[in-house]
Parts: sequence; structure tokens; C-alpha cells
Amino acid sequence: MERSDGVTFDCRKGRAVIVAGVFLMGPHVVVGWSGDGFQEWLAQMPYEAPPPGQDAPDMSIPPNTAPLGPEELKRAEALLPLLEGKQEFWAMGEFVHLGEPAIPILIKALSMPSPRIRYNAIETISMIKGVSGVPALIETAKRPDEIPRVRAHALKVAIRLDPMQTVEALEVMAKDPNPSVRKAAAFEARYVRHKTVVPLLIELVPDDERFVAISAVQSLWILTRHETEFHDWDTSSKQDRLAWAGEWIEWWEANKETFEFPEPQRPKRRL
Repeated sequence: MERSDGVTFDCRKGRAVIVAGVFLMGPHVVVGWSGDGFQEWLAQMPYEAPPPGQDAPDMSIPPNTAPLGPEELKRAEALLPLLEGKQEFWAMGEFVHLGEPAIPILIKALSMPSPRIRYNAIETISMIKGVSGVPALIETAKRPDEIPRVRAHALKVAIRLDPMQTVEALEVMAKDPNPSVRKAAAFEARYVRHKTVVPLLIELVPDDERFVAISAVQSLWILTRHETEFHDWDTSSKQDRLAWAGEWIEWWEANKETFEFPEPQRPKRRL
């Protein structure tokens, strides 16, 4: 029996037990003092469901859509050198705050000497979702004097923003002498559902570099869902890939007039 002041009477032993404990939920050990010293008891408290959650208010700031004034344009120009260095993430955030009207300023960064500035400008265009910057990104991806890492990133962002504009860039990059550039084209082409991409990828199947060929055939499988004979691409030679490319050529010639892209597969939900 328990009183409101926390004293429990043990009726079996005829003495009072002062109980000290914290009750949360579920079974808990309660420690109390009795005439025999400290003892432990298991206590079961009723479960109380937590209060229903409430949707947090939307505190995000909508992106700017108004044209930039003279002071804002001057400020945006001053931010360009800061896209490299300790303040680069802050500068990128400032451009995101300025929104789509700042895209022409970011396009200027694509011709600045520092590759880090050029790369971060491309990333900032992606964060802004600046579709108006896609033509400049395509030109950057096609430029033979640009470093492969920047070209690949420009292609990736352009495809995420407007894939149908990027076919020309894919065609140029697929024929580039640098294998890293060809691999970028072979990989990113899987996101461009345009018929001209299929023969472009087939041409990359017998590439001199195995990693380029593997990216190309994986993109073909994703885009077309065409089931081919099993081949060991990981240990293949140039001659092997030439023969296997013939299988793709034969399939494409027989089906190109009626071919339709299958619906893209959705990622499976994790249980």
C-alpha cells in the first residue's frame, strides 16, 4: 500500500518502506529503503502515448525571381573570386539567395582561370536549378581545353536540368581523345532518353579503354532493357568488345524504326 507522501507499507512484514525512484514507462527497477537496507522491486507503469506530432511551419525563404539591381549586380560580381577558398560555401549560398537572376554572373565564372571557381560555379547553377545556364554548361562540356573534371560536371548538371539539350555535348565528348571524358559521356547518356543516344553508346562499346566500354554497355542496358548474351566485360579485350558490339549493331538495325524507350525503373523502397 502506498501513501501520497511516497511511503509504502509492506503489509506482509508490517513496516514502512520509503521508496525513491523515477518512473518513465515499461518495467523499471525501483530502489527503496526498508528495515533490511536497500531493496529493489520491479514496477510496471501504464504506457502513455506521446502527443501527436505537429507539422513544423515552413521557414524557408523563397528564391529571388526579381531582376538584380545595380548594387546586387556589383555584389554578385564581387562574389566570384570567393568561389574559391575558405569562404566558397558562403559565396555559393549568397548566389543561391540571389537566385536565377544571378545565372549570367555565374556564367562569367566559367571562363575564369581557376578550375575550382569554374567547378563551384557549375555546382551553384545546379543548386539554383538554373535552366537558363544550360547552354553555357553545354559549351563548357564541349570545350577541349577544359579539364576533364570540370567538363564532366558541366555535362552532369546540364543533363539534370534539361537532358534533351545535351545530345550535342554527348556526341562531342564521346569522340574526345581523353578516356575520362568519353567515360563521362558513356555514363551520363543513360539519363538522356533520345534515340540518337543509342547508336552513340553502341559506338563506345568497342572502346580502347575497358572502363569506357563497360559504362557504355551499362547505359545501353538501362536505356533499352535489351537482354544480350552474357559476356565477361571485366576481362574483355578490344577484339572481344568489337565482336560484342556487332550484336548491339544488329539489334539496333532491326529495331531502330519501331524502338520506344521503356518506362524508367523506379528505385525499390527499402523496408
